[in-house]
Amino acid sequence: MAKIVHARLDDENEALLRRLGRATGLSDSELLRRGLSALGAVSGRLGRPRIIGMAAFASGQPDLGSNKRHLAGFGKT
Repeated sequence: MAKIVHARLDDENEALLRRLGRATGLSDSELLRRGLSALGAVSGRLGRPRIIGMAAFASGQPDLGSNKRHLAGFGKT
């Protein structure tokens, strides 16, 4: 069964949708389906973005430099 999705578009995206519709002859729904498919194809793995170069540290904490909980008291003497 198809799912109906409602989306709010700002003026710029609404104008783009209209231009693409006129240029291709495709419906709004088809343009959005193709856009989602294209984004899915180039996005690679789905999930939370990671910091480039982030790795496990000797402590075994993979998020040592990005998790504020691990930085509590850091730099205080």
